Amino acid sequence: MPAATIESAALFLVAARRARRAGARLPESLRPPDVETALAIQQRVTELLRLPIGGWKCSLPAADRPVAVAPIYAPTICERSPCAILPIGGMARVEPEIAFAMAHDLPQRTSPYTEAEVLDAVGEPRLVLELIGPRYADPGVLTFPEVLADAINNQGLYVGPPVIDALQQRLDELAIVIEGGGTRLHAVQGRHGDGHPLKPLVWLANFLATRGEGLRAGQIVTTGSYCGVIDVPLNKALTVNFGTLGKLSVEFNAAA
Repeated sequence: MPAATIESAALFLVAARRARRAGARLPESLRPPDVETALAIQQRVTELLRLPIGGWKCSLPAADRPVAVAPIYAPTICERSPCAILPIGGMARVEPEIAFAMAHDLPQRTSPYTEAEVLDAVGEPRLVLELIGPRYADPGVLTFPEVLADAINNQGLYVGPPVIDALQQRLDELAIVIEGGGTRLHAVQGRHGDGHPLKPLVWLANFLATRGEGLRAGQIVTTGSYCGVIDVPLNKALTVNFGTLGKLSVEFNAAA
């Protein structure tokens, strides 16, 4: 795809972000045909927004998503409740996940990072909710490269408490229970899509290192939902229980 077309696609997505509401998909002439083009659009969106990258979302590569990575911009990362969110159908759309706050850089280099090196760079695991909100009104019709160009539907991240001993516990399955107003809203025996949240973190460290990006101290990496997407009510105190790991509390308000 020519550079001018990548620029136009990025400008389209930047305008959609600034409009703060989901709209039409990219015009056909601007839709990325492959993953590399989608990543180029994604990178150009970051450059045009001029926002610092406060974290990343990632999953292991799969047949239907050969590369699953997207930046999370620092202003969209929230650690205090209430947390502002752009609603979808009058609800807050979230994914319960385990994230890793980085204590040390993992910069560009040619040799792969080992799991031990990545672990040594982690400050602490955190309980988080990824905030979901694509720039497209009808994401069901999209190709994966279109989704990738749009940061894989990321709207932001709500960061809950640290779990110091998380990596000493079983993390392939977690009972996810969401309560609000004395009512159980959701309950499921969740499973991590990649088997363990550390696996996508190691993959991401090496993916970014080979592309001149690298992970940076202070960034936080979220690694995939335990139960897919969940819609929760606005303006209600919520508690999200992550099995034996602990819980986070949050209230979501509609962003102005």
